[in-house]
Amino acid sequence: MISYEQRQGQDEQPATVADDHIAPAPRVSVQAFCETVETAAAVQAAGEDRRLDKAHLKIQMGGMAAAIEAYRTAPTPNVILLETEGRSDILTGLDDLASVCDAGTRVVVIGRVNDVLLYRELVRRGVSDYVIAPVKPLDVVRAICGLFSVPEAKAVGRIIAIVGAKGGVGASTIAHNVAWAIARDLALDSVVADLDLAFGTAGLDYNQDPPQGIADAVFSPDRVDTAFIDRLLSKCTDHLSLLAAPATLDRVYDFGNEAFDSIFDTLRTTMPCIVLDVPHQWSGWTKRALIGADDILIVAEPDLANLRNTKNMFDMLKVSRPNDRPPLYCLNKVGVPKRPEISTSEFSKAIENQPIVSIPFEPQIFGSAANNGQMIAEISATHRTSEMFLQVAQRLTGRGEAKKPRNGFLAPLLGKLRAK
Repeated sequence: MISYEQRQGQDEQPATVADDHIAPAPRVSVQAFCETVETAAAVQAAGEDRRLDKAHLKIQMGGMAAAIEAYRTAPTPNVILLETEGRSDILTGLDDLASVCDAGTRVVVIGRVNDVLLYRELVRRGVSDYVIAPVKPLDVVRAICGLFSVPEAKAVGRIIAIVGAKGGVGASTIAHNVAWAIARDLALDSVVADLDLAFGTAGLDYNQDPPQGIADAVFSPDRVDTAFIDRLLSKCTDHLSLLAAPATLDRVYDFGNEAFDSIFDTLRTTMPCIVLDVPHQWSGWTKRALIGADDILIVAEPDLANLRNTKNMFDMLKVSRPNDRPPLYCLNKVGVPKRPEISTSEFSKAIENQPIVSIPFEPQIFGSAANNGQMIAEISATHRTSEMFLQVAQRLTGRGEAKKPRNGFLAPLLGKLRAK
């Protein structure tokens, strides 16, 4: 008989892309047997989603009959996706399929009959999920990934990747301050992973000098598990930990595309929020880290090179992540004296999206924070950039509406009235 695993808490309606957080599927084999071209196209598009990147998907036509015939002489995969257009043949077909199905195989049925009694009968026969047609790619992704999420386990961590559109734009500084706001102001357990192993500054910014860090994990992939990662973490605050980079040049840090996969997968199981400080370079693993993240923030300065790079990254990520919300971007070091700049309106017109914040050029407070190993909020909790970092943290984590910085022309007058 087909193994039974009923997905708990099935949504009546698909969630919107903006607030839908789906855990990636592990390395599993999935075979789909479709009856309509539309469903086959949706399954094909789902197979290109980042959350099914590790799954091996194969699509065939013929529906239930083709699946039964195929598995008479071949072993069944981890997941079978079946489309059926009728009602009377579903139960009979499942009984025939059970006779040739291996133990442990999970079955997801796509049908057109919206009937709770039918759903209960399917569950009784061991079907893991029943999805109402017509389906969209995200429906297929949710159905497959939901099979491997444990309802009683902790929520899978959200990965936030922050990267600079150009070198030296301050992406690391923003990543560290945003992570600080997530941990301190939102009280969300977080970890900062410094992926710039040669020149990372997270240890300096948080005034930490741990003897071990992310290099120990990436060079020992066979040892990576929850206990090993916990030993490598350096505690910065009650809610913030650091996976520091060695920032030395005694090794050459050339990695394969999947070098950090096991680290990210392990962090997801232990931390609600993971902030990746991604270095400004273009390689297989940096591209994979960005595409695989749940949310992305691009940091840029208001000049032509940054505009071009932001546009290129923005367009590439939107195409590579069709079922996710588009990346966010912010402008940094706005208003440098005597420097010609592209205005925010022109920048946003070219990107076809507004920046989440525009951080002004504040060399005094940023320089003091960097040299003292402190965050901006530690130096001045009421500074306007501290509010901006909180605003970014709220947008990236989906925790509440972002606050607007207090920069209205009546702010000084209102402040005096409150003081009186």
